[in-house]
Amino acid sequence: MDKQLGQTLLLVLLLCQIGTSDWQNVCPYKCHCFTPLQVLCAEERMSSFPRNISRQVREVIIMTSSVSYLFSHSLMESPQLTRLIFLNNALRSIHLNAFELLTELQELELSGNPPLDHLLPGTFSKQEKLTKLLLNYNSFKTVRPGMFDSLKQLEVLQMKSNILSDLPPFLFQNLSSLRILDLSQNKLQNVTGETFSGLASLEILKLSNNLLSNLTCDTFHNLSHLTELHLEWNRIAHLDDGIFSTLTNLSVLNLQGNLLTSFSDKAMGSEPTNLRVLNLKGNRLTELSFLRNLSSLTDLMLSGNQLSSITDNLFRRLTALENLDLSDNQLTSLPEGIFKNLLSIKVINLHNNNLTEVDAKLFEDQIFVERLYLSDNKLETLPLGLLDHFITQHIVRLHGNPWRCDCQLWYLHDWLLDNGQNVEMLDMMACESPYFLRKRTVVSIPRDQLVCLLAEDQTPDLNSCSLQIVNNTMIIRCKVEKCSPATVKVLVQEENGGVREHILRNASTNSQCSKDSLKEGTID
Repeated sequence: MDKQLGQTLLLVLLLCQIGTSDWQNVCPYKCHCFTPLQVLCAEERMSSFPRNISRQVREVIIMTSSVSYLFSHSLMESPQLTRLIFLNNALRSIHLNAFELLTELQELELSGNPPLDHLLPGTFSKQEKLTKLLLNYNSFKTVRPGMFDSLKQLEVLQMKSNILSDLPPFLFQNLSSLRILDLSQNKLQNVTGETFSGLASLEILKLSNNLLSNLTCDTFHNLSHLTELHLEWNRIAHLDDGIFSTLTNLSVLNLQGNLLTSFSDKAMGSEPTNLRVLNLKGNRLTELSFLRNLSSLTDLMLSGNQLSSITDNLFRRLTALENLDLSDNQLTSLPEGIFKNLLSIKVINLHNNNLTEVDAKLFEDQIFVERLYLSDNKLETLPLGLLDHFITQHIVRLHGNPWRCDCQLWYLHDWLLDNGQNVEMLDMMACESPYFLRKRTVVSIPRDQLVCLLAEDQTPDLNSCSLQIVNNTMIIRCKVEKCSPATVKVLVQEENGGVREHILRNASTNSQCSKDSLKEGTID
């Protein structure tokens, strides 16, 4: 359900909780009067605008009715209205003079009328006080020139979810007070600077879910006050250098779901920008250029692309970044310093890539991380100290990796036991190898079962070992052909059933050993 429609319905439900009052005795037939100023009519059998509405009433909402036509006389008894909403009705046609007497109108909505496919120029000629006009979910194919010329106080104009394929030039040229323009969910293929001429005060422009493919450098040159630009779910494959350079106040740029294969901040111009949110989700990005001029960026969404590698200086200038989403790409590795200088970052999402390993210093500067997602990669282990830098309460996701449960997992195993409350879906963190631990959860395995098997060329030939007992001392001598990092553990079972453990560790790795050296351990 559309958010605005949902809010309207919620308001209606809340109003329905108000008890019966005296003014309801004069309420129009088939309608509900919740206050002396408000009337709601939600009756499927209603075929015309209600009569005998009190002159006290300022707001009328008509919902889910069978009203198909607004004639020149339909609203003549209610010239005092300041808010009029037709929502999900069956409107087919609106007379040119239907709103002529409603000169006090400030908000008008004509939404959710599939048969309604046009309005005549001059329909709103007397609504000079109108600040909000909603024309959503109808079937408008085009809008006639001059349609909005009289609406000099209009601040919000929505025409989303129609079937508009083009807009006449200078359609909005008299809307000098307009702050929000929503043209999303149409079939627009082309917009130019002439389309938005006159919108000097525009702050939010929504062109999402259209068929836009080509944007030129003059498309947005009149919109210097724009703070949000929504171009998601179009067919944009290329951005010219400087295409957004005149949008000096832009803070949100949404390009999700287009056909971009690369992105450079040259599209923003050559000067540092005030952009705070950049959404490039669901494109076809295979490369990104160094983002030099986006130092104000707090949110960068790059998920659902085709990135297989990124350069180590890519984010170096994004010192204000708080939320970085690189999930659902094809990254196999990350440069050690990729997050260097990102001292404010709170969320790092690396979910569903092809990472096989990460550097121990990868998150060295990210002490304020609140969420870290490394799930569904190809990680078999994590390096010592990787997760020890965070000083605030944090959530981690690590499931969906093929963990190799041997001695190399000691660090992660111990960290999970100490920090399991911070790990989401901990019960889905399972061992992939060795085979006898496969599908066991990592935290369910005792630490002493996380052992590393010696490689074949590191295993001494036991046939070369000799056993000798001298004065109640057992001496085992083995000839080792090469230096081995092995630790020898001998378990002796005593008469009472107890087991004594004797460990002999190899000499220091700095020591020299020769081909003929002997390893000797004694057990008393």
